[in-house]
Amino acid sequence: MMRILDGKRSGPISGLESKRSSLRSNSSNVSKIPRRWPLTKIIDVEIYGQRYAVAGDGDDAYVRRLAHFVDDQMRNLAEGMKTTTPSKLAVLTAINLAHKLFESEKKRAQGEADVERRMTTLMESIDEQMPTSLFR
Repeated sequence: MMRILDGKRSGPISGLESKRSSLRSNSSNVSKIPRRWPLTKIIDVEIYGQRYAVAGDGDDAYVRRLAHFVDDQMRNLAEGMKTTTPSKLAVLTAINLAHKLFESEKKRAQGEADVERRMTTLMESIDEQMPTSLFR
């Protein structure tokens, strides 16, 4: 599980400040990690021009990939809109991603039901073809 830390590290990024803060970030914010999560790492990411410190035990590259995906989704959605606020765009992006998740879950469940149905049909076919004397 990951969470976004509140604090000084969210806000617009400038090139030089981004490099400076990423050099400082590992040492300066370790004390902000709750003690109940001793293995938590802080990973700095940028989504739609805002920096976020994401705390979690995930792989750095994976967390950055997730952030890049969310950033792409927000930017693609923003292209089709005349004006919007970043917070409204974030909510719309979350709704779109939730929709995709629900659709994927529905397809997975349908696939499982299809596999179950085929398996039952095959088992019945095998039972019909096998002589019952083999099992006595």
